[in-house]
Amino acid sequence: MNLWRAFHDLLPDSPRLLGDVETIHGGGTVTVLLLGGGSLRVQTGGVDVTVGARVFVRGGAVEGTAPVLAAEQIEI
Repeated sequence: MNLWRAFHDLLPDSPRLLGDVETIHGGGTVTVLLLGGGSLRVQTGGVDVTVGARVFVRGGAVEGTAPVLAAEQIEI
């Protein structure tokens, strides 16, 4: 048994991204503006979303809604 391979298999294949729904298209797809910049057109994955909703995206599909938390900026 290769322990490294067993550990690697536990990790997700694609990163979990965070963004806001910009546009709802026909056919179960939406455009998501990522918080880090850029946009993606992804499948809704059966999740009910509205324009402006914050969502988690992974592997080309919406995983679910995300909380909208207050941002805090600290100067150092």
